[in-house]
Amino acid sequence: MSIDLIIFDCDGVLVDSEPLANEELRLALRDWGLDLSLQEVIRHFVGLSMSSVIEKAENMAGKKIHENFLEDLQEKTFAAFRAGLKPVQGIASVLENLRAQDQKICVASSGDFTKMDLTLGLTGLQDFFTGRIYSATQVRRGKPYPDLYLHAADQMAVEPARCLVIEDSLPGVQGAVAAGMEVLAYSVRGEDQALAKAGGMVIKDMRNIIDFMAG
Repeated sequence: MSIDLIIFDCDGVLVDSEPLANEELRLALRDWGLDLSLQEVIRHFVGLSMSSVIEKAENMAGKKIHENFLEDLQEKTFAAFRAGLKPVQGIASVLENLRAQDQKICVASSGDFTKMDLTLGLTGLQDFFTGRIYSATQVRRGKPYPDLYLHAADQMAVEPARCLVIEDSLPGVQGAVAAGMEVLAYSVRGEDQALAKAGGMVIKDMRNIIDFMAG
């Protein structure tokens, strides 16, 4: 069956935000009283919506996060983005190639719209997805549930079985598979085995998307 729509995750797939955001989250959690290593932060929280991150952190610490936590974290994370955010290597040329082929594409991210406006704007990628950006804030359940992917497919008027998802996190791959979509799992954190076991076809280079579509 042909692919009619490619659904891109945002963080770690389009924008190289994960190293910056995870370090800011680590520092914020440490200051709150949950002292985790960067690898532990990545393992527990990458790919989850912020509401899911908060819920999981509170369960781990056995206490409620203070009222200004998210506001303070966002302020520091956005400052880090403005100072050093870059697009994921090779993604701009891939998007140019897909646009030249009139391939239908969209974004479906655990991040909210304010965050995506900033990160896609800073990296010059926003114009590729004008009017085709979807957030976990629009659905009842975020990744690893399929709700966000199904919402994106519905909004783009494409059957789930004709969608290809580009993901880099385990919850993201799990959600896309649950939605009945094919998944290319961009692996840069040594999670090849886990991503493959979840149902993703592991890739190491964004140009592999073009190879897959041509194959």
